[in-house]
Amino acid sequence: MSELRFVRMGFGADAVEYQKAWDEQRRVHAARFADEVPDTVLLLEHPPVYTAGRRTADNERPLDGTPVIDVDRGGKITWHGPGQLVGYPIQKLPRPVDVVAHVRRLEEALIRVCAEFGLETTRVEGRSGVWVLGDPVEQRPQALGELSLDFDPRLTDEEFDPRLNGPEYAPSNAGQRREDRKIAAIGIRVAKGVTMHGFALNVNPDNKWFDRIIPCGIRDAGVASLAAELGRDVTIEEVLPVVERHLKDVLENADLKPRVIEKAPAA
Repeated sequence: MSELRFVRMGFGADAVEYQKAWDEQRRVHAARFADEVPDTVLLLEHPPVYTAGRRTADNERPLDGTPVIDVDRGGKITWHGPGQLVGYPIQKLPRPVDVVAHVRRLEEALIRVCAEFGLETTRVEGRSGVWVLGDPVEQRPQALGELSLDFDPRLTDEEFDPRLNGPEYAPSNAGQRREDRKIAAIGIRVAKGVTMHGFALNVNPDNKWFDRIIPCGIRDAGVASLAAELGRDVTIEEVLPVVERHLKDVLENADLKPRVIEKAPAA
């Protein structure tokens, strides 16, 4: 893979509006397809915004009519905002494109980032992103307010909506419930063999923003952040060079191969 270029678009008071970043992604995507620029990672913070991938269901959106930007990436609805480091790797991949391999590389880089800060994270089968695993069910607290783990309505009641049931079921409180919780979300799109969109790593955001939606469409887990899991202040400025270093190591040293297409045996 060619050398990776990093572009720091804006953080803090200079956070980048989502539409502006999306427009820049498309500009860089076209330039990368034409081989006018190298593989590029845009790094930034967004002002608070909800974005919905193509698979988002109506019953996963905010109930109060909060605006949501519908985007062309995979995945479902999520939130971006202050305290969250967002990265958009724009890379040319060999065709046929192996999307899963690209996602796994991003996960691997972010798992290494968390490990460097002293937090063990992992993948969860069937769920993209980077996760902090919860305790086994039998070892979790038996109650948090009205929550009883012997009967979790999120799993047994199709009409139950955690957005309407207070802090007991809020995604931001998954750590208190000792449930699995996502610390980094990943959603991508590949067009003309070049990737777009990417990852969002929760460094020190106010995770209560996630309580207004069903994050990534997952009802029986929650969200985490580096700061909350480590029990100390962690800043974007502190995390940024670590993310760049691990992305560079994983992505530049990847042995890129096209997806293997198995042909059906001749009749």
